[in-house]
Amino acid sequence: MKRSRLIGYSLLLAGLFLNYPLPVSAVGNRGVLQGLHALKSQMPKGCGSCHQGMTMLVNGEESSCLTCHGNSADRERMVREGYLKQTGRNTLADIEAELRKTYVHPTLAVSGVHQSRETLPEEVSNAMRHAECVDCHNPHLVDKGMPLRGVMGKRIGNFSGAITKEYELCYKCHAESANLPGNSTNKHAEFKTTNPSFHPVEGEGKSSFVISLKEPYVVAKGDPGKISEISCSDCHGSDDPASPKGPHGSNNEGLLVLNYQKDDSLPESSLAYALCYKCHERSSILGDESFPYHSLHIVGRRTGQEGTSCYTCHDAHGSLQYQHLIRFNEEVVQKNKDDKLKYDARGFSARHGSCYLNCHGVEHNPKEY
Repeated sequence: MKRSRLIGYSLLLAGLFLNYPLPVSAVGNRGVLQGLHALKSQMPKGCGSCHQGMTMLVNGEESSCLTCHGNSADRERMVREGYLKQTGRNTLADIEAELRKTYVHPTLAVSGVHQSRETLPEEVSNAMRHAECVDCHNPHLVDKGMPLRGVMGKRIGNFSGAITKEYELCYKCHAESANLPGNSTNKHAEFKTTNPSFHPVEGEGKSSFVISLKEPYVVAKGDPGKISEISCSDCHGSDDPASPKGPHGSNNEGLLVLNYQKDDSLPESSLAYALCYKCHERSSILGDESFPYHSLHIVGRRTGQEGTSCYTCHDAHGSLQYQHLIRFNEEVVQKNKDDKLKYDARGFSARHGSCYLNCHGVEHNPKEY
């Protein structure tokens, strides 16, 4: 067998072993390797830059990726040995540093778990959760501005199709997986556009008027410069704007781009709810423009009682029960004396409703506004 044919066949096998879905066209005249990794100006040895010595890594671990996308010492070695070129704007970022932050996807923490042709979402409840580079990226096809190119996993009936939306990738592990942690919820269920309310990830939101939105955010897109839909990575990602894009790691709890205080009875500040204030005007929220008691709830009373978190009343993904993202945190909010815990709204855009609950010893049976 000719050497070129042997290399092509070996790389095709590598794609199968590593769970890199290869379209039919990728095995044709254009070759297995496309996109950024196919550029000889950046990877002079082509396929050999990753498959060194004709060794095919079959476990999908991150070590091969981090020789270029990790620390500078490893990257400089790859340059010295002729596997990588990087000059000026082509200098690669350190993804490994992101993966070592306080809140991360478990890429470095879990090894030996990734399986070729594994089924995601997980169907086994005791399967160990993991997140390898190849779970989110197809290194044979990834391209500039298209980090998800070639990634499979979108459920279409009983089949798996190519992912076209970022949230479809996230749903592979954070939706119907049988091994969701006890404190996790099905994000696919929470973002459904059939819910009473949801942040506009799968589609534009239901509310026709959200007075607190900052420019350029709007409830419905009209002007091309406006934003009416957001992505998971608008909230989840690095806490450093200068770091590589994507939800690799953050020093903020929840792998968030900005701080979001979820604990009860702590002071309100622009830092405490920085994530919310990224899109919602703080002065509008504290000025009670959308809810007449926002300030009372968040800031608290002047008598010394601190306020409570946005998280106490709202679910930042979506609510399966109520409008306005209402989902009570039952560690803080309890049923009232009549055993009721619910919220009644009056219209989608009205500033009126009723709460039946008990919070901080204050009986709502109901409290109307």
